[in-house]
Amino acid sequence: MTTAPEVLYSVDQQIATITLNRPAQRNALSIAAGEQLYDLWAEVDADPSVRVVILTATECGTFCAGMDLKEAAEIKRTRGCDILDVLKDPFYERMRSVKKPIIAAMTGHFAAGGMVLSLNSDLRIGMAGTRGGITEAKIGRGSPWGVPLAWMLPQPILMEMTLTGEMVSIERLYQLGFVNYVEPDAQAVRDRALALATRIRDNAPLSVMAGKDSILKAMTLGCDAGFEYAKELYKKVYASADAIEGPRAFSEKRAPQWQGK
Repeated sequence: MTTAPEVLYSVDQQIATITLNRPAQRNALSIAAGEQLYDLWAEVDADPSVRVVILTATECGTFCAGMDLKEAAEIKRTRGCDILDVLKDPFYERMRSVKKPIIAAMTGHFAAGGMVLSLNSDLRIGMAGTRGGITEAKIGRGSPWGVPLAWMLPQPILMEMTLTGEMVSIERLYQLGFVNYVEPDAQAVRDRALALATRIRDNAPLSVMAGKDSILKAMTLGCDAGFEYAKELYKKVYASADAIEGPRAFSEKRAPQWQGK
């Protein structure tokens, strides 16, 4: 019997799609799935034909349930160590350094590791009636990965989510500005993600990547230092061939032909 890949990957018209593919396990993240994701982020960065990424999941009512707890328990029983000790990238930090924009098309609930993938994305689309949360406190685990949420959610909300482990409705997360769009069903979520990805793809790639980098870096550096970092970063953009091509295409009333350099 052939085993289906736990993570699917495809590229079409410069848009990469990464699909979590463990519906029977509510798309929980196994060691194998985590390793595949780690490798795919490097592939995305190395492929000049990829302009933007959509991260989604095979439909099962859950975008990602988090860590595969059954696998974690088995590793503890057989090896005597925590599952984090055997993961190459236990908190999915490689995803945070991907140069290309990542759009999370969340076609179901998301918790723990699913929330990690969500917050590490740049844009988020959720499905009406679903919920997301930081559930680690309910099972004796931890959520150091949640620290960046202090720049993305009001502190009292983040504190409540972390300490209670309760899930929050996607509608509430939309009201708080964490989610960009809420769509009525899974197909509408994917359609919205593709529409956003297409718009991003059609923009100048150097400008897009610099925009992502500068905004994320400001979270770490602060306003003044972040502004200085951004000015230095954008020098390459202003000096690029694309900076000439954009105005020229506008004046000639045609679509620009970006070179990414």
